[in-house]
Amino acid sequence: MRPLRYSINVTLDGCCDHRAMPADEELHRHAVENLERADALLFGRVIYQMMEAAFRPAASTEPRPGWTDPFARTIDAAKKYVVSSTLAQVEWNAQLLHGDLGTAVEQLKQQPGKGLFTGGVQLPMALAQLGLIDEYEFVVHPRLVGHGPTLFAGLSKYVDLELVDRVEFGSGAVAMRYVPRR
Repeated sequence: MRPLRYSINVTLDGCCDHRAMPADEELHRHAVENLERADALLFGRVIYQMMEAAFRPAASTEPRPGWTDPFARTIDAAKKYVVSSTLAQVEWNAQLLHGDLGTAVEQLKQQPGKGLFTGGVQLPMALAQLGLIDEYEFVVHPRLVGHGPTLFAGLSKYVDLELVDRVEFGSGAVAMRYVPRR
């Protein structure tokens, strides 16, 4: 069974707004390594559209630093599954998931391969509620921003986690990887 891995950048005060986090080459290399551990990406509409606007070659209009190119190439090439009740179609090597979320994700996990990778806020909340995330990674940035959004607000039950890895970056950010205690 393919594991479903989740990774998110978050500030010390819990903000996970991507605009609040400083990006650098080392963190982008780490993100590429994460993506390379998966056969496919699982996105909600918001993350799918954000990533497509920033990293799809035909769609990207904003100049970006050259050190983001490996990340852009990796995410561009990846197979993507999109969960959305509002999108009628998707492009960019993507396919809409239909039907019950739990059933659809379980079917994806049953397929052979290295794994699935997800990010964002709303979809991972639903996946955590269903007990479908096999690994959580929080990249905690040494910054206080004083606003949201925050992670897992409204989670209906505890998810106890066990630390399995930790990586410190030159920026002071720390990536902590956890697995659910079963």
